[in-house]
Amino acid sequence: MALDILAIAPLYQVPTINRIGPKTDPSKRPADSLKPLVPSKTKLTTIEAKRIMSVLDEAIYKVELVTLLSYVASNRGDVEGMLGENIMRAVREHEDLCQILLENVRCLKEKERQLQEQDEAKEEGWLRDRRLSIELQKSSLPPLRQQIKDSTKNVLRLLLSNPQAASFLQMQTQGRSAEAQCLIDSLNELRGFLFEKLLTSPMEARDKAQFIQDISKQNSMNQQILDTLENELAERMKDRHAEMEKENFVIQELKNHLHQVLKFSENSLLRTKQEAKKQQRADFRASQARVAKIQQEILQLQSQVFSLVMENREAEQALRKEEFEDLEAVHREEKIMLEELKRKHQVLVEEFVQIQEEREINSKKRMEAEQEMVHMVRAATLIQAVWKGYLVRSLLRSRKKRGKGKAKGKEKGKEKGKEKGKGKK
Repeated sequence: MALDILAIAPLYQVPTINRIGPKTDPSKRPADSLKPLVPSKTKLTTIEAKRIMSVLDEAIYKVELVTLLSYVASNRGDVEGMLGENIMRAVREHEDLCQILLENVRCLKEKERQLQEQDEAKEEGWLRDRRLSIELQKSSLPPLRQQIKDSTKNVLRLLLSNPQAASFLQMQTQGRSAEAQCLIDSLNELRGFLFEKLLTSPMEARDKAQFIQDISKQNSMNQQILDTLENELAERMKDRHAEMEKENFVIQELKNHLHQVLKFSENSLLRTKQEAKKQQRADFRASQARVAKIQQEILQLQSQVFSLVMENREAEQALRKEEFEDLEAVHREEKIMLEELKRKHQVLVEEFVQIQEEREINSKKRMEAEQEMVHMVRAATLIQAVWKGYLVRSLLRSRKKRGKGKAKGKEKGKEKGKEKGKGKK
């Protein structure tokens, strides 16, 4: 499939021919000792070399796109908007063909496995039919592979006709498998070798061959020296081995001596432990005797303490009895005083209750008198107001009457004057 992809005609604008160069860091310069191996030119000058590198770059670019088709198939929702409907349809058709091929291969392997397992158990006719079925299924694989190749070419044509989609897909390097990335790295390494080969002139190739021959001679000489040194090292190692055997013998003797010393020390330690156990048993018996003597002394002291406690308890009871009698006499006196105080308190309570009742009665009478006084004051005020109103009304009526009498008198006087005037006339 890779060869077919590389054979596809270029459908996109390749990089400028003059810019083609090695995909290495130009800052890294080779050492002077390796100068004959480095070409003197850094750019391709012949049209044939440029075309060869252009074809290889084209093939690497297409392989980079093809190795990302599985990423597109598994992430349709993320890339559909950038790749377009036509590319996505072609990718889906390509994925379906690949799935069919994988399924056919899986079924074919399963049939072959079953055939190997049942090769001796089944009849010859059944085995012949089974082999024929497997052969027929194998014969159907090449056309399917051809369809997958054609589908791959179709997807590539669509991608190369859409540079924006191709650039977007080429940036999705995280979706490429490790095997595919290894293939691309190998192709880039092959490109470096081819680029260096195209830069090397025939004279440089002869110099390079001569340099390699000189290096080989130097390497042969170095190998001879190395063999000599290795032989010397082997002899030295043999002598060292003999010395080590002697040292190992001495070490073994020392180990045996150490073993005897350890055995002697173990016996000594065992005797010491036995003597320590005997001393421990003697000390234990002596300690038991001391413990028995101390226990007897403890019993004697406990009896003495008990007798002292009893004497002290009797003395304490006598003292407490005397103190109790004194306290009882004081209690009786205080009880008599308490009774006397209770009687006085009862009298005071009765007097207080009587005084309180009298105060309440006087307070009620005072309140009633004050209320009666208030009523009387209000009544007097009301009577005074009524009387004043009556006096005012009476005064007003008398004034009105006096005014009317004066008016009548004036009229009568006027009439009398008129009459007197008439009489004079």
